[in-house]
This record gives sequence, structure tokens and C-alpha cells, in this order.
Amino acid sequence: MSITTAGPAAAPAAAAKVETPFQRFVSEFAASKLALFGLAVFTMIALIAIFAPWIAPQNPYDLAQLDIMDGRLEPGARSGDGTMTYWLGTDDQGRDMLSGIMYGLRISLTVGAGSALIACVVGASLGLLAAYAGGRTDSAIMRLVDLQLSFPAILAALMILAFLGKGILNVVIALVLVEWAYYARTVRGSALVERRREYIEAAHCLALPTRRIIFRHLLPNCLPPLIVVMTMQVARAIALEATLSFLGLGVPITEPSLGLLIANGYEYMLSGKYWISFYPGIALLITIVSINLVGDHLRDVLNPRLKK
Repeated sequence: MSITTAGPAAAPAAAAKVETPFQRFVSEFAASKLALFGLAVFTMIALIAIFAPWIAPQNPYDLAQLDIMDGRLEPGARSGDGTMTYWLGTDDQGRDMLSGIMYGLRISLTVGAGSALIACVVGASLGLLAAYAGGRTDSAIMRLVDLQLSFPAILAALMILAFLGKGILNVVIALVLVEWAYYARTVRGSALVERRREYIEAAHCLALPTRRIIFRHLLPNCLPPLIVVMTMQVARAIALEATLSFLGLGVPITEPSLGLLIANGYEYMLSGKYWISFYPGIALLITIVSINLVGDHLRDVLNPRLKK
């Protein structure tokens, strides 16, 4: 008569590996091939922008490298001295369009990501303050948010830049003033929900400092919707900067972004020289779509109520 002893192998539940929240997030995000494709495309675009000074055939910001005689050459044409091939053609200043797009991506991504980050810090801080303080502070901040959101973003940015003037720094300031309200409203809504939970009451019972309660307990639980909004706002800021530059109120002409490159070729669209506006427009479109693909799936992953 034999007795069988149940070992660890007989308990699959004990052998099951427990996923960390980060591992669960990665696995759920990787389930979407479209989001992974968007992330790969955006990563490639970001790397091109970062290493543009080393991989671009020409520095389009250096006027000494531009030859006006090479202006408006079609894609695949060679320079007048035969030392360079313009694979995407040139604009009216003789600027290599491939190099211009690489450097333009640097400006667009810097302005978009920089303004979104600053607006996130400002808006999230005001949203947390409104939710935690309540009362008149909450009313004052939210009325300011309502006033900001009542103006169309492009109109508000145009008015601000008409007062500040051109320049990368001024564009960033204008975008921050336009975007901060979205973060404030998002964080306030999440913080109001989290403020009623037990761990906040426990922190109050332990007499923890207000700063620690807000930034160590309340803010981390508001991060998922904040990350989604920030991802979407980066794409929105890039598109808004391109619009402002296209209208002539964005970055200076000596440092063209994608919007200014598109504007440079707008007058030649009907004369057959489509490439001056077409290729920067395609680069801008791919950049915005790739960010939106990532942000759209992040929204599904970080918000359990939207999971299918």
C-alpha cells in the first residue's frame, strides 16, 4: 500500500508567477500591434531628430552652406558643383529638404514636448491644489480654467504671439498658456475621486504634512489619466506649433520647423514643385499619427473602464 505525497508541483497556484503592475502594463500595451507600430515609428522619428546634426547631409540653418542657384531642384537632382544629391529636392532657398525635415523635427518635437511638460507641471499643480483645498480656491482656479477653455486654442495662441513676437521661447510660452487648463481639469477630476478614499483619510489621521499627502499619495494615483492627456497634448502642441509657423507667427525663418517648411512651398504647389510642401507635410502627419496611436492605446490600458 503506497501513500502519495502532494509536492509543490501539485500546487499550480503556488507556482504561478505574480506579475508586477509594470509587467502587466507592458504586456497589455504590447497586445496592440498598432500601438507598437506607432511607438516604433515615433522612436525612429525621435532618434532622427536627436542625431540630425550628425546624419543630415546639410545644415539647413547655416546660410553659408546654401546655394540659391540650387533652389527648387526636383527630388534626386544633384547640386551645381556635383558634390551632393538632393534626394527630396530643395526649397526656394536651396535648402536640402531631407536635411530641413530632420532639423525641423528637432524644433517641432522640442517645442511640442517642452511645452507639454511645462504645461503638465503647471496644470497638474493647480488641479491638485483645487481638489485638495476646495472652497474658494477650487472655484477660482476652475473659473480660470473655464475661461481659458472658452477660447479656441489657435486664437488664444495667435493673440499671445502677437503680443510676445516670434521665437521658439515665445511659442513655448504661448503653448503652455493655452494647454495648462486641460491638465488642471483632468487632475482635479481624478484627485477629487482619490481624495475620498481611505488611504487619504489614514494619512490625515497620521498627521502627515500636506505636501507629502499631495505629492506622495494623491499625485501618484492621478498619473494614469495625466499620462494619457500629456501624450495627446504633445501631438496637439506639435500641430499647433506647425499651424503658427505656417501663419508666420511661430519660429524664425532662420530655424525652420516643419510648419515653416510647409509654408515655404505653399506658393509653389500649383506650379508643379509639390515636394517643397509635400514631404514636410508627410513628416508632420506621420509624427502626429504615431503619437496618437500610442496615446489612444495608453488610454485603453490605463483606464480599466475602457477595456474591451
